[in-house]
Amino acid sequence: QRRLVESGGGLVQAGGSLRLSCYAPGIVFRLNTMGWYRQAPGKQREFVASITGGDRTDYADAVKGRFTISSENDKYTMYLQMNTLKPEDTAVYYCNDWASNSWGQGTQVTVAS
Repeated sequence: QRRLVESGGGLVQAGGSLRLSCYAPGIVFRLNTMGWYRQAPGKQREFVASITGGDRTDYADAVKGRFTISSENDKYTMYLQMNTLKPEDTAVYYCNDWASNSWGQGTQVTVAS
């Protein structure tokens, strides 16, 4: 298992922005695929975005054009820039290392209408 630590969640008004961080010590992003997932109350965990090799990205349809995933190899950190947030984006957001299937503890994002 890998240690993953998310941060950056909080309460924001609809239309606002947040940037989540996932600190992943020891993971070389250019050699791995990492992802962001979220779980809203009463719902299953769902895919949000992924980044492979540090630059190839994929997004869920619900967040395309609003969220941007990125990584900084020298800081062992992956980011999720979330713009134009909507109340339906409210969830606990988790980062995941695909190779080891390791998960962080999650960070709460709440978008008020």
